[in-house]
Amino acid sequence: MYTLNVATTSHQYPIFIGSNLLESANHLLAPYFTNKIALISNETVAPLYLQQWEKILNHSGREYFNIILPDGEKYKNWQTLNLIYDGLMQNRAERKTTIMALGGGVIGDMAGFAAATYQRGAPFIQIPTTLLSQVDSSVGGKTGINHPMGKNMIGAFYQPQAVFIDLNSLHTLPPREFSAGMAEVIKYAVLGDIKFLEWLESNIVALTNQEPEVLAHAVHRCCQMKADIVAADEKESGVRALLNLGHTFGHAIEAEMGYGNWLHGEAVAAGTILACRLSEQLGYLHQDDTQRLIRLLSQVNLPVTPPKMSLEAWLMHMSHDKKVMDGNMRFVVLKQLGEATITDKVTTQNLAATLNQYIS
Repeated sequence: MYTLNVATTSHQYPIFIGSNLLESANHLLAPYFTNKIALISNETVAPLYLQQWEKILNHSGREYFNIILPDGEKYKNWQTLNLIYDGLMQNRAERKTTIMALGGGVIGDMAGFAAATYQRGAPFIQIPTTLLSQVDSSVGGKTGINHPMGKNMIGAFYQPQAVFIDLNSLHTLPPREFSAGMAEVIKYAVLGDIKFLEWLESNIVALTNQEPEVLAHAVHRCCQMKADIVAADEKESGVRALLNLGHTFGHAIEAEMGYGNWLHGEAVAAGTILACRLSEQLGYLHQDDTQRLIRLLSQVNLPVTPPKMSLEAWLMHMSHDKKVMDGNMRFVVLKQLGEATITDKVTTQNLAATLNQYIS
């Protein structure tokens, strides 16, 4: 088992990573359980893991209740968030009731936002069950919901008390969902660790086969990188924005195509290639660098070309991006593979040239 520490200005918390961790759940999480627990999951994950967690909570002697939500990115909205508030109110949850998020990124984001806002802040624990949530969304305290005009535009920075990553939960993950998570794994290497990128290229088959030691190393490395970045910049005023590599384009794809039609990781994969193309336009990357990344993403069955969209649609969605500052769009680009930077020196002409072959 790996144990990492995330040290933010608000507080410190552990990330537990390993296989067969459920056996140690009571021991590891006991310091973070309060007397009453709200266990939040969805209709897909609950049949797989809810009973196991109920046994853990029964053994702990804590009072608990469940809130089961519909599954899917399209439900990451106010209406579904209100189902959480309804459940908390109906079960007389208090400010010290611990909210446990059992599921992927959608559950983690919504349960975390509910925790941040219910009685102005309740403790919560992340139990991510998808690769994407294990390596990215469960760590760092970003919580929120989508708006029809933009992804994750409504939310809060609110850190969990602990993150509990049992790699065995990935055994029930559909192949498409596992591939989507690989987009975020590859993103970390591309934005800040060329040696990790080389390691991924050498171990990509073993990783997709979920060989335990290889998988644990990849998840640990991503969590370590995010923990370091979040410690330096908890609320995305600087370096943390680098984690959005590929996301400005990717969020535009998700919003235009309808949330859930393209999985988040799929949109990020295509968006990362567009960020590479833009980096070429700005004179940073060489085409060979982009092709190298295309080969790696293709090996894990991720899309490397975006859907056809009008230039107006691209620009409209990207203008709602959270990195927009003083009305100027800012983009994460690559000076070289393994070194990302943020720029606001991107012109409409640069974007038109980058998107030219993908404009309907």
